Amino acid sequence: MLETDARDRIIVAIDCDRDRAIELADALSGHASWLKVGMTLFYAEGPSIVREFNERGFKVFLDLKFHDIPHQVRGAARSAALAGADLLSVHGLGSGAMLAACREGAEAAAEVRGRRPNLVAITVLTSMSQDSLTEIGVESPVAEEAARLASLAQANGIDGIVCSPMEAQGMRELLGPDALIVTPGVRPAGAELGDQTRVATPSQAIARGASHIVVGRPITGADDPVEAYEAIVAELCENVK
Repeated sequence: MLETDARDRIIVAIDCDRDRAIELADALSGHASWLKVGMTLFYAEGPSIVREFNERGFKVFLDLKFHDIPHQVRGAARSAALAGADLLSVHGLGSGAMLAACREGAEAAAEVRGRRPNLVAITVLTSMSQDSLTEIGVESPVAEEAARLASLAQANGIDGIVCSPMEAQGMRELLGPDALIVTPGVRPAGAELGDQTRVATPSQAIARGASHIVVGRPITGADDPVEAYEAIVAELCENVK
């Protein structure tokens, strides 16, 4: 894999307070292409943090997992797009009408911004096991549930999905070569699993069909985040054709 392609595949999850987020962004500037802003940081800082990352040259995956009535999701997608997000997440469990409303909101923002962000639907969270699904009343196997939600998302205008690396190959076969497949639950060999249960190494995730991998604590919690990031770039360049 070419180095420029490898860098575009890695999304660094910045789940911390503002001071640490800016410190990490400044350190990774010139190395990383993508940062992920989740609930922890966004709920503290709001849309301004997305703009700050944009100004530093980063593309931003705003991972808020929209899940509400269609009217609210339509408005949320428009507002998030106008804040500068390049990629947005919506929960696949919210119905076809809600997913379609998310696309409508993104399209409405394009009338102002000139382009819309890409959209990905959450299937089954990477922290969830089969027992977790059973606990909430879903009896289907994890892979089957992920495929059902992925098909629903694609049918309603969503560009791709978020799934664990364990489902990535099946999702690629189901959704086709152009779909975005974003995989959290990525851990370099030897890294602690944390609260993730369905994981793979960076090169394994890409080889299974992921278009982007999300890596957080193995980079942001490292003694040298840039070194940790560059090690993943090197792994992808060496192991993925």
